[in-house]
Amino acid sequence: MPDVGDDAPTFTASIVTDEIEPFDLSDRLGDEPVVLAFFPAAFSNTCTDEMEALRDGFDRDDCTLLGVSTDLPHALTAYRSQYDLPFALVADPAHRAIEAYDVVESFDHYGVDTVARRAVFVIDGDGVVTYRWLADSPGQEPDYDAVEAAVDDANA
Repeated sequence: MPDVGDDAPTFTASIVTDEIEPFDLSDRLGDEPVVLAFFPAAFSNTCTDEMEALRDGFDRDDCTLLGVSTDLPHALTAYRSQYDLPFALVADPAHRAIEAYDVVESFDHYGVDTVARRAVFVIDGDGVVTYRWLADSPGQEPDYDAVEAAVDDANA
């Protein structure tokens, strides 16, 4: 698992904006900070609370915010539209992102083998992880103020 001070692992997936396109994290590194907000499942209660909190309270133009889950791109398209999310979502059904960041979680009680563990990483313009937060339980949300402060630090 990458720690603060480590080079950020890169990965490929699909990105959902107004369209679905191929995505390579390495193409996004090097300018402004990148915030990766991993979440287990679109349309679930805590995940929706988190994405809405980021939508409503994280209005910044000095970083790239990306929600990342193992959901399929078309599900994330519907999710992004239904909840009016202004930031892109990364679809990782092949588990490349969650494996690169070692945030693999199992929801066996739902019959799902592999989802993203709720986690947030901030990566600075040099491609270095400057902040890492991991949920201790599936229903725990990040400290949004700490994420904001981490982006400020990454921009300094």
